[in-house]
Amino acid sequence: MRRVYFDHSATTPVNPLVAEEMYKFLTGENFGNPTSQHYFGLIARRAVEEAREKVAGVISADPNEVIFTSGGTESDNMAIQGVAQTNRDRGNHIITCAVEHHAVLNTVKALGKQGFTTTILPVDHYGMVDVDQLAESITDKTILITIMHANNEVGTIMPIREIGKLAKQKGIIFHTDAVQSFGKVPFTVDELGVDLLSISGHKLYGPKGIGALYIRRGTRLRQTLFHGGAQEKLRRAGTENVPGIVGLGKAAELAGSDMEQENKKMTDLRDKLIDGVLSSFKKVRLTGHPLIRLPNHVSFCFEYIEGESMLLSLDMKGIAASSGSACTSGSLEPSHVLLAMGIPPEIAHGSLRLTLGSGNTEEDVDYFLEAIGPIVERLRSISPFSEEENFDTDAGCSECRISQSCKG
Repeated sequence: MRRVYFDHSATTPVNPLVAEEMYKFLTGENFGNPTSQHYFGLIARRAVEEAREKVAGVISADPNEVIFTSGGTESDNMAIQGVAQTNRDRGNHIITCAVEHHAVLNTVKALGKQGFTTTILPVDHYGMVDVDQLAESITDKTILITIMHANNEVGTIMPIREIGKLAKQKGIIFHTDAVQSFGKVPFTVDELGVDLLSISGHKLYGPKGIGALYIRRGTRLRQTLFHGGAQEKLRRAGTENVPGIVGLGKAAELAGSDMEQENKKMTDLRDKLIDGVLSSFKKVRLTGHPLIRLPNHVSFCFEYIEGESMLLSLDMKGIAASSGSACTSGSLEPSHVLLAMGIPPEIAHGSLRLTLGSGNTEEDVDYFLEAIGPIVERLRSISPFSEEENFDTDAGCSECRISQSCKG
């Protein structure tokens, strides 16, 4: 059976070049503890610092501003909790938005039970935050704004540069979860205007269980999650995961060097997928912004179909996809992202996310487009909600399919 992997926003395969670098620090003489003051420790310490330089290089940061963590969730928690607890003397108000990853949303909500006040901004039907509305929500007690760079479920890229300028004007610390965008779209931390930025290794062909947090020099943030030794410049206690760090460094280096070429390839495949689906079906909508989105990200809502049924049917054809975030795929509730975008629950249940990677080809896209037709037809034929609908291949005007706002 042909196997097609369209779930790269959940996780990516480890690049063989990354695995090769990691293997060097799992065997032989490169097993040392980076804090040890001898030959073996020195080799490990040098490898960690070289990886730090590679990660920092992708976003034009100072290597001393990069701290290694266990992944995106820890980076988000370290940033949000660290800023909140350290700056409590200045204020207690935190601003975020309704489509954030649960690593951000649940952390902010937890702080809300500890005496902090929180504003969770709504988004428009593209999943985009309104910068003017964000500006209006700022008070003299606001100490942190945390808005993701790119949404993991619908691919929309947020207006981070505009928010960064606003935060700087108001003297507010600004964090962004860049787990989905790091290594996929070009940016620097100065261009974005962020003080804190979260990264995860397994989203860019690195290993699982490793991530990083960019902390701009001068940002008030103390170690709050772990108590222990003096590792990671007193920011994050615990013996460093040297193989993981080396893997993240190599993955970042490769992503930085191949980004332009990969973006072109991913965008072409993405647009072919979008055009193929929207031209084939009625009662299907593209979710997220049609243009301001990740180059490898496609997401739809199919009416009168359960997303889980689509996933199982696609899996039987050898196609791996997802219905929303991998972190919430076990939940029976509709996606909080789609609901926040104003999509009714019965339609949100029919979500399908297809996220492309470096190993995908036009043949993979063709195979998917060939497979999805009979699946949709069969599932709609047995749906009790679609008995009176006439589904043909006339998908309507392009304005309806792109913006969902056409009244004709």
